[in-house]
Amino acid sequence: MKYLDKISFRMAIIMTIFLGLAPFVPEPHLWQKLKMLTGGAPFTPLDVFDVSFHLIPALILLAKIYRRKTGADQNEG
Repeated sequence: MKYLDKISFRMAIIMTIFLGLAPFVPEPHLWQKLKMLTGGAPFTPLDVFDVSFHLIPALILLAKIYRRKTGADQNEG
């Protein structure tokens, strides 16, 4: 988890915002893929990769928040 602790909260937030909302026009990929998934459109392996690529920064941010909340980032040493 040392690699996770090296990433600052500011960088994790910036990555989450920009990759989560990219591309900004005409609509974010995540929103488009969620609409496809709920609409019943076929989901290809490329779509799975695309969604995971855009969600990884959010998962990093959530992991950092969890580690901060539980004190796990302070206990290693």
